Amino acid sequence: MEEKTLLREVFGESSDSEDDEQHPQFVDSTIHEVPSESLHQTNPSWERIIEIDGLWSCTDFLSSQQQSSLLSAIEKEGWFTEASHNQAMRFGDLPTWATELSSSIREAVIFGDCVSEPMDLATSNGDKEACLLPSDLLWREPFFDQIIVNVYQPGEGICAHVDLMRFEDGIAIVSLESSCVMHFSRVEAEAGDNGKEGKNNLSTTKIPVYLTSGSLVLMSGEARYHWKHEINRKSGFQMWEGQEINQKRRTSITLRKLCQVE
Repeated sequence: MEEKTLLREVFGESSDSEDDEQHPQFVDSTIHEVPSESLHQTNPSWERIIEIDGLWSCTDFLSSQQQSSLLSAIEKEGWFTEASHNQAMRFGDLPTWATELSSSIREAVIFGDCVSEPMDLATSNGDKEACLLPSDLLWREPFFDQIIVNVYQPGEGICAHVDLMRFEDGIAIVSLESSCVMHFSRVEAEAGDNGKEGKNNLSTTKIPVYLTSGSLVLMSGEARYHWKHEINRKSGFQMWEGQEINQKRRTSITLRKLCQVE
């Protein structure tokens, strides 16, 4: 409680009261601000994926209006004017809307509520079991300095992978448009784990995570380094609660921090 009080003194009140100052909005990276309501009408709710340490999901990160504003800002960048262009990367000085998105992610971690179990905001005592993001990652500057925007047409996805080691711990993924299921599998499964039986069972298991439009996923620690993530959008693979998801265009924004060169 004392930590949140201190944070509120530094950053101001969250927008769950009518008199709070509105948060910065997503903007066109070249012209003007995109008007929108305050980012969080209530504190975002986080769910811990209990099978994977360091993996958290926030389904109510962006409202429908914020999603539309963000998609509009991306469109005005002119990255995807040709059908063959489906990925854009930016390093260093990010567009204004991406910088503000980064700030909003940090705010969601600071003021978010955990719906699955009691949670510490960010611990420094080594107990990260119920920690959204370790303190050294939460307060680094810049929070993120690299983005990838991908546009996936129906049937297009990503192969199982771990993000390159040139990027630091702490990765965020914002999903827009079509919902999908992202599957996580332990790295050892591919190399052939010779450990204990219980660990072998976990290694061959794929953990599904449902990504809705406007949702946010955070990966750190185990989830970032020891679990591969993939999205197979071929027919029959995108199932949730016994129903196949109707595949449409999906846009994703991945935010990362480059490792410093010694």
